[in-house]
Amino acid sequence: MARRRIRPTTLSAPYLRRVWLDRAAIPDQDAYPFCLPIFSDGFDLGFETAVTIIVGENGAGKSTILEGIAAIAGFDSGGGGKGHNSVEQGLEVTGADLSSALRAAWLPKVPYGWFFRAETFFSVARYLDRSAIAAQEDLGAVTGAAPQFAPDYLSFSHGEGFIAFFEERCQKQDIYIFDEPESALSPARQIEFLKLLRRMDQSGHCQVIMATHAPMLMAYPGATLLRLAKYGLEPISVEQTDHYRVMREFCADPRGFIEATIEE
Repeated sequence: MARRRIRPTTLSAPYLRRVWLDRAAIPDQDAYPFCLPIFSDGFDLGFETAVTIIVGENGAGKSTILEGIAAIAGFDSGGGGKGHNSVEQGLEVTGADLSSALRAAWLPKVPYGWFFRAETFFSVARYLDRSAIAAQEDLGAVTGAAPQFAPDYLSFSHGEGFIAFFEERCQKQDIYIFDEPESALSPARQIEFLKLLRRMDQSGHCQVIMATHAPMLMAYPGATLLRLAKYGLEPISVEQTDHYRVMREFCADPRGFIEATIEE
């Protein structure tokens, strides 16, 4: 039987329109991650814009939510593209558990994309480099053709590798889930990432769901910015975030801020 050809949709992002928690499908309300306060009264998240950014403190559940969304979108919990299974062996999996009770509404469901996790980037990069080398070797064995390029994600510095990966992999019609992409990016590289994000947004066919601690990324124009508080998600402006307030106080008086902070 011939494989059905997947055709791109003519509809614009967002494609994932809503995710919600089906309480009847929760196996154990007291088990992690369902015991997190964010899920205590149900969970319902709609996507109105192509770019959605989630902010909040460590431990609030941002990564868990992204892992759950990634799982229902078809990504491995270790990150990577669809079909990149078990990229990071031994990784604690929470998103897969959440996804068992998570439901989604798509219009339509796009078949590809990327789930980027900063902590597993090099495992993904190593997989891509080795796969590309193997594919060229197989082609050369058949055709005698010499390799056309040398995969080199791992030859870059950490931040440069991130940017090279984003530039090459993140501009097709897909859904892209970024968990703290700024972790290896200098302020200048964050600006490069924002320019890429603008190109993705303006293309009309990329949906981005991102968690970040970087005020510069939070300020992306036109994005839906949501704060993950103890018991739910709420719209917020970048100026209202704790991240921005701390950075504003620091920039106003760096030495005085640090001295006061470390003496508390």
